[in-house]
Amino acid sequence: MRPVQEFVQTESAGAVLLMVAAVVALVWANSPWHHHYQELLEVQVGLDLAFWAVEGSLHFWVNELGMVLFFFLIGLEIKREITIGELSDPRVMAVPIVGAIGGMLLPLGIFLLVTQGAGADAREGWAIPMATDVAFALGIATLFATRVPIGLRAMLLTFVIVDDIGTVVVVALFYSGDIQIDQLVLTASLIVFMLVVYRLGIRSMFVFGGIGVVAWAAIHDSGVHPTTLGAILGFLTPWRPPVPLDGFVRTARQLLERFRAGDEDPETPLGHDQMVDSLLSLSDLSSNAVPHVDRLEHHLHPWVAYLIVPAFALFNAGVHLDPGTLTDSFTSSVTWGVIIGLVLGKPLGLVAATWVAVVLGAHRPAGVTWRGVWAIGLAAGIGFTVALFVGDLAYAEPDLLRDSKIGIIAAFAIAAPLAFLGFRLLPRVERRRSPETPADQAEAVSAP
Repeated sequence: MRPVQEFVQTESAGAVLLMVAAVVALVWANSPWHHHYQELLEVQVGLDLAFWAVEGSLHFWVNELGMVLFFFLIGLEIKREITIGELSDPRVMAVPIVGAIGGMLLPLGIFLLVTQGAGADAREGWAIPMATDVAFALGIATLFATRVPIGLRAMLLTFVIVDDIGTVVVVALFYSGDIQIDQLVLTASLIVFMLVVYRLGIRSMFVFGGIGVVAWAAIHDSGVHPTTLGAILGFLTPWRPPVPLDGFVRTARQLLERFRAGDEDPETPLGHDQMVDSLLSLSDLSSNAVPHVDRLEHHLHPWVAYLIVPAFALFNAGVHLDPGTLTDSFTSSVTWGVIIGLVLGKPLGLVAATWVAVVLGAHRPAGVTWRGVWAIGLAAGIGFTVALFVGDLAYAEPDLLRDSKIGIIAAFAIAAPLAFLGFRLLPRVERRRSPETPADQAEAVSAP
């Protein structure tokens, strides 16, 4: 559970920064200095690679490049969960997977129903209420760690991962522009080239980073949103380390023996060099014994949680609010489709689909009660970061985009307290005490 705990702790801390960034954006956009906020969004930054150049605003770079790293991290987490995590066991993953599907389909249906007479452009945002904000959902659950058993925590993490998979698929299939086949083929060729380079034994992150930049440039011109590339590269990252565990143990013992031999005479040049060489070799060995999925997630996750996601909120949550704007938005079916889809559709869809799965023979994870499932459903109604991202892709018309953002913010204001209350009402988890007597110890060892 250590990787899961590290993931949740980083997300919960990042949720605080995310909330601060969103509040700053809202206050700034509605202050007398709101024109400075707009100027910040429109600051132009260019990238020139000699053979290819692109220029865009800071808003463009945060959405088009920063979110690629966000989805790359999602791809890494999906890969780890499928290979060695909760998604690797079909008996455990059935309930949260079915629940996640229900939690995506019902909000979609609610949004289309509410916006039925609003026109085709308004209905383009049908995927907005499908999304769940990973940071806020895990952050609220972490606040009540003493009330969230391991099974419920694993179910919540599995749910948000499946929800993210659904978001990646939706963005790739439905929110891409006119497809340029030649650029798409170039992107696919570069991905294959990265796999070949890895097979040849090249492990330099600079090499893969350079190829990744070129692949981003290609997919940017292909019409497919670049976040798809991030998710694919994350999922294709090898999870087996270059040095297997048994080889690591054997070689590490040999290096430690060399170190001890040099330590017997550390004042001589020969002894000193032997100790240093042993330590450097041991450092390289231990580095190659860590799976690339874990290494990249460990190093990248703080940057995404503490910088990229808050920056995205700062650049996307700034909606100008005045009485006229709010009146117009709260008479818009887009706003209400988002609110009802997230606040009601997500929890009802998740709980109903989970109940169907259990009736058909699936089993809830150990320690998970229906009250806990409802708490997860309420937390799923927070779609903040990903919902804002999908809304930005769905709507080119400023009024529709504004209505969707106000709906997302209003849904957050409702769903977050409900999720807080849902986890707060869960009973405390009883922690097993360590056995104190030899009889107790024997009983604990023999217990299944």
